[in-house]
Amino acid sequence: QVQLVESGGGLVQAGGSLRLSCAASGSIFSANAMGWYREAPGKQRELVAHVTRGGMTNYGDSVKGRFTMSRDNAGNTVYLQMNSLKPEDTAVYYCYADFTLARHWGQGTQVTVST
Repeated sequence: QVQLVESGGGLVQAGGSLRLSCAASGSIFSANAMGWYREAPGKQRELVAHVTRGGMTNYGDSVKGRFTMSRDNAGNTVYLQMNSLKPEDTAVYYCYADFTLARHWGQGTQVTVST
Protein backbone atom coordinates (compact mmCIF):
# COMPACT_ATOMS: atom_id res chain seq x y z
CA GLN A 1 0.00 0.00 0.00
CA VAL A 2 1.46 3.30 -1.09
CA GLN A 3 0.97 6.33 1.10
CA LEU A 4 1.59 9.83 -0.19
CA VAL A 5 2.40 12.76 2.06
CA GLU A 6 2.48 16.31 0.74
CA SER A 7 4.41 19.13 2.34
CA GLY A 8 5.69 22.57 1.51
CA GLY A 9 2.48 24.50 1.45
CA GLY A 10 2.07 27.80 3.22
CA LEU A 11 1.41 31.48 2.85
CA VAL A 12 3.28 33.45 0.20
CA GLN A 13 2.88 36.84 -1.41
CA ALA A 14 1.85 37.17 -5.01
CA GLY A 15 4.85 36.81 -7.28
CA GLY A 16 6.61 34.50 -4.86
CA SER A 17 7.52 30.83 -5.10
CA LEU A 18 6.86 27.62 -3.24
CA ARG A 19 7.99 24.06 -3.76
CA LEU A 20 5.62 21.30 -2.80
CA SER A 21 6.87 17.80 -2.08
CA CYS A 22 5.02 14.52 -2.28
CA ALA A 23 6.84 11.70 -0.50
CA ALA A 24 5.77 8.11 -1.04
CA SER A 25 6.08 5.58 1.76
CA GLY A 26 6.18 2.71 -0.70
CA SER A 27 7.73 2.30 -4.10
CA ILE A 28 6.22 4.38 -6.85
CA PHE A 29 8.48 3.05 -9.55
CA SER A 30 5.61 0.98 -10.90
CA ALA A 31 3.21 3.90 -10.92
CA ASN A 32 1.86 4.56 -14.40
CA ALA A 33 1.65 8.26 -13.71
CA MET A 34 1.80 10.85 -10.96
CA GLY A 35 0.49 14.33 -10.68
CA TRP A 36 -1.07 17.14 -8.75
CA TYR A 37 -4.61 18.44 -8.51
CA ARG A 38 -5.86 21.44 -6.60
CA GLU A 39 -9.16 22.39 -5.06
CA ALA A 40 -10.23 25.89 -4.14
CA PRO A 41 -13.43 26.77 -2.29
CA GLY A 42 -16.31 27.17 -4.69
CA LYS A 43 -14.25 26.03 -7.67
CA GLN A 44 -14.04 22.84 -9.63
CA ARG A 45 -11.10 20.53 -8.95
CA GLU A 46 -8.35 21.40 -11.38
CA LEU A 47 -5.52 19.35 -12.81
CA VAL A 48 -2.21 21.08 -12.16
CA ALA A 49 0.37 18.64 -13.52
CA HIS A 50 0.51 15.06 -14.71
CA VAL A 51 3.57 13.05 -15.68
CA THR A 52 3.58 9.55 -17.10
CA ARG A 53 6.13 6.88 -16.33
CA GLY A 54 7.55 7.54 -19.76
CA GLY A 55 8.17 11.15 -18.83
CA MET A 56 5.39 12.87 -20.76
CA THR A 57 4.20 15.85 -18.77
CA ASN A 58 0.99 17.78 -19.04
CA TYR A 59 0.19 21.00 -17.20
CA GLY A 60 -3.06 22.81 -16.61
CA ASP A 61 -3.46 25.85 -18.80
CA SER A 62 -3.53 28.22 -15.84
CA VAL A 63 -0.11 27.09 -14.58
CA LYS A 64 1.83 26.49 -17.79
CA GLY A 65 5.12 28.30 -17.78
CA ARG A 66 4.96 28.90 -14.03
CA PHE A 67 4.82 25.44 -12.44
CA THR A 68 7.21 22.55 -12.97
CA MET A 69 6.84 18.98 -11.79
CA SER A 70 9.93 16.90 -11.14
CA ARG A 71 11.07 13.74 -9.42
CA ASP A 72 14.09 12.99 -7.27
CA ASN A 73 16.76 10.49 -8.32
CA ALA A 74 15.58 7.86 -5.87
CA GLY A 75 12.15 8.16 -7.41
CA ASN A 76 10.11 8.21 -4.25
CA THR A 77 9.47 11.93 -4.05
CA VAL A 78 7.92 14.22 -6.60
CA TYR A 79 7.98 17.97 -6.47
CA LEU A 80 5.92 20.83 -7.75
CA GLN A 81 7.91 24.01 -8.16
CA MET A 82 5.51 26.94 -8.28
CA ASN A 83 6.81 30.30 -9.44
CA SER A 84 5.13 33.65 -10.08
CA LEU A 85 2.31 32.68 -7.78
CA LYS A 86 -1.01 34.47 -8.07
CA PRO A 87 -3.88 34.81 -5.59
CA GLU A 88 -5.94 32.53 -7.83
CA ASP A 89 -3.43 29.75 -7.14
CA THR A 90 -4.76 29.60 -3.59
CA ALA A 91 -6.05 26.07 -3.04
CA VAL A 92 -5.42 22.75 -1.36
CA TYR A 93 -2.95 20.82 -3.49
CA TYR A 94 -3.15 17.05 -3.67
CA CYS A 95 -0.66 14.68 -5.22
CA TYR A 96 -1.68 11.33 -6.65
CA ALA A 97 -0.12 8.19 -8.04
CA ASP A 98 -1.83 6.05 -10.66
CA PHE A 99 -1.37 2.32 -10.49
CA THR A 100 -3.06 -0.30 -12.62
CA LEU A 101 -5.81 -0.97 -10.10
CA ALA A 102 -6.12 2.24 -8.14
CA ARG A 103 -5.24 5.91 -7.77
CA HIS A 104 -3.67 6.81 -4.46
CA TRP A 105 -4.02 10.30 -2.99
CA GLY A 106 -2.17 12.35 -0.48
CA GLN A 107 -3.91 14.29 2.28
CA GLY A 108 -3.32 17.67 0.67
CA THR A 109 -1.37 20.77 1.57
CA GLN A 110 -2.76 24.30 1.70
CA VAL A 111 -1.26 27.02 -0.47
CA THR A 112 -2.39 30.57 0.15
CA VAL A 113 -1.21 33.43 -2.04
CA SER A 114 -1.83 36.92 -0.70
CA THR A 115 -2.08 40.11 -2.72
